[in-house]
Amino acid sequence: MKINEARILVADDHQELCAMVRSICLREGFLHVDSVCSCREAEERILGEKADFLILDVNMPYEDGFSFFQRMKNELQRQNVPVLFLSARDQDEDRLLGLGLGADDYMTKPFLPRELVLRIQAILRRTWRLEEEKQVYVLGNRQADLSAGVVQMLDGSGKRIPLTNKEFKLLKLFLENPGRILTFDYLSEAVWGENYYDYENTLMVHIRRLREKIEEEPSAPRHLITVKGLGYRMDL
Repeated sequence: MKINEARILVADDHQELCAMVRSICLREGFLHVDSVCSCREAEERILGEKADFLILDVNMPYEDGFSFFQRMKNELQRQNVPVLFLSARDQDEDRLLGLGLGADDYMTKPFLPRELVLRIQAILRRTWRLEEEKQVYVLGNRQADLSAGVVQMLDGSGKRIPLTNKEFKLLKLFLENPGRILTFDYLSEAVWGENYYDYENTLMVHIRRLREKIEEEPSAPRHLITVKGLGYRMDL
């Protein structure tokens, strides 16, 4: 399993935070992000073996995150589900308690979105034997290097074409999902977040510019294909 295929479960009673975490993870290429608003619901998902990674709030209704973690610790360990506490409780005592109970990490709110993603990725690499994401892809006479954020010509010139932030995010999504139709809504939400409505025209502009960088003939693309009425597909 690749890192971006891990099923992330967010357990927090604040729906806005759940939506924000989901949007952050989707933008960074994770494919499966779900949320629940109580420990009871989280328990049902875990017992049903429907989670690979748990982001757990401490201040939950009816049962706090610390108590839930202690109660479910054996099952979480059996399934090898790592846990990251994400809490507004920023006292050292709370952080040390969470880590002392055996959680994999503890972050306080507010947090930096990129830091959250990096911590999730680091924990998954450490606790799972996950396949590292491929970084270099050959597209005809061009090579997309995700680690450098550039497209390099393979015609002998060695020319390197930098990608913008949005182009990089789109290309990463396509290359990690070859042959799969990615819908307009999925792409827009993954790149622009939850307030993605009316971004379809903007998305088309970025697709056109991306094709100019990765296709030999942008007007007759061989790799980034339009699927009429649905979205786009990457053929490698």
